[in-house]
Amino acid sequence: MTSEDRWTPAHLQSPEDRAIHLAQRRAQLQPIVDDLRRLAREMEAEVKEYGPIEGDMPGQARLRARHVTRPLFKAADDVEKAVADLISFNARFQQSYEELPVKREAKREEKRRRKLEAKTGQPQAIESADSAPADKTESKTGGFGDVFDGLKRGA
Repeated sequence: MTSEDRWTPAHLQSPEDRAIHLAQRRAQLQPIVDDLRRLAREMEAEVKEYGPIEGDMPGQARLRARHVTRPLFKAADDVEKAVADLISFNARFQQSYEELPVKREAKREEKRRRKLEAKTGQPQAIESADSAPADKTESKTGGFGDVFDGLKRGA
């Protein structure tokens, strides 16, 4: 494999390239997982047939077989977890570097709009339906009526 064929961080910058990378890695790793699980099951069945060794307690041969083959099952789980980690990387990259700047820009615009409203004293033309409460008294008291009207904060 030449250096031109390898994935670099520059390749993983776009969502399309990350999707291609994930699909390629999944296609590479899933057969390895399947092969390791098959091999582990066959090996476990094989060593279970060995039977007890002189001096074994009842059931100890079965426990020994499980103990011996557990690393093969763990290897399959670890490779499968690598695929899940790649998916997690993709989601985190998207949230942190693609969606976060857009969210922050929207917050800046909303803050700018609120400052302008406060400065001019009149609401701007752009207003979301969910930002204005239907009943002012209910939003002020939290829906509890006048039960908490006499309380002061911090007293």
